[in-house]
Amino acid sequence: MFAFIAPGQGSQTPGMLAGWLRDPVHAERVRAWSEAADCDLVHLGTKASAAEIARTENTQPLLVAQGLLAHAALDRATPEGSAVAAGHSVGELTAAVFAGVLTAADAVRLAAVRGRAMAAACAEAPTSMAAVVGGEQPDVLARLDELGLTAATFNGPGQIVAAGPTERLEQLAAAPPSSATVKPLPVAGAFHTPYMESARQAFAAAAGAVHFARPSQLLLSNADGTVVTSPEDVRRRLVDQVVRPVRWDLCLRTLAELAPELTVSLPPARTLANILKRQHPDFEVLSVNAPRDLTRAYERLAAAAGKEEPAHAGA
Repeated sequence: MFAFIAPGQGSQTPGMLAGWLRDPVHAERVRAWSEAADCDLVHLGTKASAAEIARTENTQPLLVAQGLLAHAALDRATPEGSAVAAGHSVGELTAAVFAGVLTAADAVRLAAVRGRAMAAACAEAPTSMAAVVGGEQPDVLARLDELGLTAATFNGPGQIVAAGPTERLEQLAAAPPSSATVKPLPVAGAFHTPYMESARQAFAAAAGAVHFARPSQLLLSNADGTVVTSPEDVRRRLVDQVVRPVRWDLCLRTLAELAPELTVSLPPARTLANILKRQHPDFEVLSVNAPRDLTRAYERLAAAAGKEEPAHAGA
């Protein structure tokens, strides 16, 4: 059993596609995805500033596109039924491609729709998010409930992201839960909360027009960490995820139960790889950040699967 994990918003960096686009095969794919998503991914991934790629409507398709540049190579080394895929927030679209549910073009297109819809929803009210690090989970949740905030993301023990009105997040930072620290996050709004309802509706319309296939690999859901097998269930969960908390902690618990021989952290790999290593230090984690990492990942997967390496693992 192998695992693929795909990151969400916040892991982007300027120039993140520059090295990838030196390969004409990757460059052609990104141009095609740009057309499908109606956004210039080449510009965003090479010349755009940190501020430009931090905009929600730009970040989401850019992250999914980079993660999927690794798909063609690694998919050939992964026999059907031998892998599990999980993605954090928008990364669940990337994971859906690795699980055989969506095509790459459809995943990037849906990421663009999702990003634009969430950006629009952010303009409806002054909301944001903040990381709450440390403290006992019951104490943290009680404090959030007291302030009318939502626990929007559970990354693991001592790692909860709160979301809601900006003024209440400021109150949280001024008086955090016992033994916890609060760090405001540079995001445009309260993702994964009811404040994103208009975005959920827009994303639902787009997802309804896309074909979802039955998974050929295991796919974990952000809602509860369970394996999803029905195409319609995948669609529904991806749509509802826009307004529901991300339970990455439960995805990691399921990964621990499945005990993959190797976990490939897709680009940008650092954030999720570090979270996984902290919680499961016995896991073998291979991070893919640059095209050169594809060969190493392919060789490791192919060796375990008993396959021979092709002439060009990056194609």
